Amino acid sequence: MKLLSGNDLKSGKVVWWTGQDWSLHIEDAVDTGDQGEAIAHAEEGARRVNVPYVLDGVMTPEGPRPAHIKDRIRALGPTVRPDLTLKPADPDAGNWVI
Repeated sequence: MKLLSGNDLKSGKVVWWTGQDWSLHIEDAVDTGDQGEAIAHAEEGARRVNVPYVLDGVMTPEGPRPAHIKDRIRALGPTVRPDLTLKPADPDAGNWVI
């Protein structure tokens, strides 16, 4: 499984490709297959996302997850403070200030 991630150009927040748009929630991410690089190039050119990149992912009972720990931390937040992690579909997620 291949996932596409980057940072929102306006806010700098981590975002995940949903197949049509970008989401703050890894649960919304889709497998880009062999189209990931082309999507990343087009989205970067449209100035919607900064430094998009394709990464390996795995499907879990909770939905897609990055295979590498670095990207899991980007997706779910700090590993030492569970109260700070990004919850699935958290309505306040868009209001976080970084």
